[in-house]
Amino acid sequence: MDEERFDEALLHQIELKRQLMIQSGIEHGLHSKQTLYLSKQVDYLMNKFNGIYHRKWTISGQNHHLK
Repeated sequence: MDEERFDEALLHQIELKRQLMIQSGIEHGLHSKQTLYLSKQVDYLMNKFNGIYHRKWTISGQNHHLK
């Protein structure tokens, strides 16, 4: 799978989990085990996505102004 398609698939996963989390919050409450579990999954996927882009940004030399 090429990089762009992987990124799109990951964004799609994030959106699906986010929608499930919102629906769970509506149906079961914000503090239910199911909603909190889905929230952790969304966090994991978002951290994964952010990590990928941080590495891409660092590798591309775009952070030279931060040194």
